[in-house]
Amino acid sequence: MKKSKDFKEIELLFKKLQKNIINNFHDLDQKVKISKTRWKYKSGGGGISCELSDGRVIEKGMVNFSSIEGLVLPNSALAKKIKGGVKSFLATGVSVVIHPDNPFVPCSHFNIRYFETDNKSKKNWWFGGGFDLTPYFVYLDDIKSWHESAKKVCDKYKSTFYQDFSKQCDEYFFNKHRNEKRGIGGLFFDNLNNQKKSFYKEFVLDTGNTYLESYVHIIKKRTKKKYNKTHKTFQLIRRGRYVEFNLVYDRGTIFGLQSGGRADSILMSMPPSVIWTGKKDIKLAAFEKNLKKFL
Repeated sequence: MKKSKDFKEIELLFKKLQKNIINNFHDLDQKVKISKTRWKYKSGGGGISCELSDGRVIEKGMVNFSSIEGLVLPNSALAKKIKGGVKSFLATGVSVVIHPDNPFVPCSHFNIRYFETDNKSKKNWWFGGGFDLTPYFVYLDDIKSWHESAKKVCDKYKSTFYQDFSKQCDEYFFNKHRNEKRGIGGLFFDNLNNQKKSFYKEFVLDTGNTYLESYVHIIKKRTKKKYNKTHKTFQLIRRGRYVEFNLVYDRGTIFGLQSGGRADSILMSMPPSVIWTGKKDIKLAAFEKNLKKFL
């Protein structure tokens, strides 16, 4: 499937966004190790996976770019979204997950993606993405600033975006088997193609810059706060919920694995260490009770 002019432009802009995000995290954490891997996809294209590790601020993270050509598989997450005689697709995107070292700094996720298919209709493309925040110790001013930033970027484009995408975020990032949200929310959107392509292109790039600015602001406020072993243990327990969502429900993970993507890149979002336990002492139980007020 031949890349359109629009696809090539969006692909280049996504690459630039990846580079900008990596540079900003490196400026924030001079000690973080950055490891880049270039890879090729079996049916065309590939990507640049960037792993961040062992930093003063960032314990583990990823800032990945991909641009692939693939076949629409009957059992893939993508196949459920498109009907008709579509046999192949082009997809490009940027995915970010950061697991900070300090338990008082929340984990964050950001993703944007763009698809084109070989369908001859005018609606053979769409955008998706969003960002969300997963704290272990909640600060109300962090929640406020996070959602205010999300609303601000949405309101620049359409007055209903924030209400719709915030609701979709809460519904999507939900561990049904735990009956709890993964975090305190943000934005989630998919299948955006009702307006001009340039409109959505600007919107998704703007969400990337908003995510970066909002998250760095929170990191700077929380990363020097002292913590003890119990705080760290609680962080590792709650990271388990993050893993559960990514492996059981996350569409990106399912689509990537079903379509034969690079497993190391797909699973790079996982935290470096996790604890699963049903045993909690009084302090851990209190931490969980306080957190669940917001989930």
